[in-house]
Amino acid sequence: MSQQEPPDDDGHRGLENAVLLGFFVVLVAAGIWLLLTMADVRKGLDCSAQGRRNCATIEVPDRAR
Repeated sequence: MSQQEPPDDDGHRGLENAVLLGFFVVLVAAGIWLLLTMADVRKGLDCSAQGRRNCATIEVPDRAR
């Protein structure tokens, strides 16, 4: 009896790798967004825990020279 090798299914490997890469990029971007959001919330909580009243972020416009 001769053993038959299973057929290679390399046709979809590139597509699968592209999908996994896209998923990984989205996952990393979501993680970075979550970390930045948590840092902003922590700053606000630290400010209010110190008893300050105006803990909102102040946006300063760029000065034109």
